[in-house]
Amino acid sequence: MPRISDRQRIAQDIRNKIASGEYKPGDKLPSLRELIAIYDVSAEPVRSALLILQAEGLLEGHQGKGVFVTEAK
Repeated sequence: MPRISDRQRIAQDIRNKIASGEYKPGDKLPSLRELIAIYDVSAEPVRSALLILQAEGLLEGHQGKGVFVTEAK
């Protein structure tokens, strides 16, 4: 079984939390520092995962405020 990258693992976990309602539309995600601690990785895979989810329209980043779950379209 191919090992999935940290980036993909983190993105899928956040997707699951959004799908399950643990993270609701409008919720602010934990800070980068907190996510690094939660997933036990460096900053790079966390940033990459957040960018993937932003590209999918699940998250939106606001400079200086944080990353938020988007409102359901």
